[in-house]
Amino acid sequence: MVNRVKTGTVIGLNAYEVWVETDVVNSLPAISIVGLPDTSVNEARDRVKSAIKNSGYTFPSRKVVINLAPADLKKNGTSFDLPIAIGVLIEEEVLKQEDVDGYAFIGELSLDGLIRGVSGVLPLVLGLKEVGIKNIIVPKSNAKEAALIDDVNIFGAEHLTDVVNHFVETRIPQTIVDVRRYLSEQVEQTPLFDFKDVKGQQKAKKALEIAAAGGHNILMIGSPGSGKTLMAKCFPSIMPPLELSEALELTKIYSICGLLTEDEPLMTKRPFRVVHHTASANGVIGGGTTPKPGEITLAHRGVLFLDEMVEFPRQVLEVLRQPLEDGEIVISRAKHSIKYPAKFILLGAMNPCPCGYLGDKEKQCSCSEFQISRYLAKLSGPLLDRIDLQIDVPRLTPEELLNSTAEEEDSATIRKRVIKARQIQIERYKNEKILTNSELTSDLIKKYCQIDEKSKELLKIAIVKYQLSGRRYDRILKLARTLADLDGAENISQLHLMQALQYRMFNPDEYGK
Repeated sequence: MVNRVKTGTVIGLNAYEVWVETDVVNSLPAISIVGLPDTSVNEARDRVKSAIKNSGYTFPSRKVVINLAPADLKKNGTSFDLPIAIGVLIEEEVLKQEDVDGYAFIGELSLDGLIRGVSGVLPLVLGLKEVGIKNIIVPKSNAKEAALIDDVNIFGAEHLTDVVNHFVETRIPQTIVDVRRYLSEQVEQTPLFDFKDVKGQQKAKKALEIAAAGGHNILMIGSPGSGKTLMAKCFPSIMPPLELSEALELTKIYSICGLLTEDEPLMTKRPFRVVHHTASANGVIGGGTTPKPGEITLAHRGVLFLDEMVEFPRQVLEVLRQPLEDGEIVISRAKHSIKYPAKFILLGAMNPCPCGYLGDKEKQCSCSEFQISRYLAKLSGPLLDRIDLQIDVPRLTPEELLNSTAEEEDSATIRKRVIKARQIQIERYKNEKILTNSELTSDLIKKYCQIDEKSKELLKIAIVKYQLSGRRYDRILKLARTLADLDGAENISQLHLMQALQYRMFNPDEYGK
């Protein structure tokens, strides 16, 4: 008689219900798994057989046929071990079909019956909840992660015998997690790098504050030793705390990538991803035979830091254009396409020329005009259009370094202003399904970024003088909206527009001339 056990599989960031159908037929002893399994699923045959025997139960001495339905859905990973074992135990009458009907099972089995943790548990639980499943048995190491979802009963099991006993003798205690409390307890941490340790560079610090407040992309251009990398490392210390929706969204991504730990099942800090210039395009945007999220998705709701930005291959930089515009990346394959979120702050740092000293007050540049032009040409116009803040970071002179006695503003003070500006935006856009000014669409810009006639005349002059594209025009308005929020102003003033224009004056063709 065929029995059915519920589980799920993850494709992209979405989970789909899967039925594990088990049947024992009169034939030579064997195990057959059908339903588009990959190699890791096929290997479950040996793991399940050993786990059942070593847990003290009998394995059928006939042919076991296992179908993973729907059969047209690709199955991958080791999370099918436990539901397959449950199906076999039902056939052996160790468990009853009616007992497990209201349950779903997720977990990898070791040869001795221990249940190991798997990746992607959070999206799996979310997907199973959507189809009406209320009780889910997961590995104990994944229980806290799974319990982040409301209205689902999560039972964390350590061994196959624990699962059997759950239905026969002693129930597994339910795992309960207070998500909001967990989030609030993890937020307050002393930063490793603080802006109080950065001397001078007031303009750059202000630009970074604006970027954090509105979620804007930023590019720092300056000579070696000007403090670009140090300020980039300080940037996470002024980022606002995660909203609950953001934390769950991030946790879902990191769960699929297997980057969560038992002790920290919830993402409580905004990600700060540092990418080396040797990274491939697939490593940055995601992909592979079995598509996985790339760095831009791992940086979702956080920061993607590209140090020495122009050293990246042109191809890698250009693939950033679409996710910077749309806030997502679509990876297309022959049979399906997968959509990953990618709403991140791009933080770039670069030297102004190959030697690094173009425009430096103390050291002469040794590069030719051709070398400088070829170097800066790696940053295309369309890419620069998507970077809201473009600032020069000059090296401090010896006198400025030695005579700097003023106490610098610490990150905690800056962060308070950032949080205040973010709260204004959250309240303003509570019905628009966005969180920051950088996410404003063209229609929303018209609604929330209105300017007076004098400001329109100013922008008209700037459009003609600097040959601003439509995209750059929109981004200047969004930047001005953030500047107004930092000032606590209800409307965008002419001053805010002038400041926004000043932060977007980098032109590779004219730089250093």
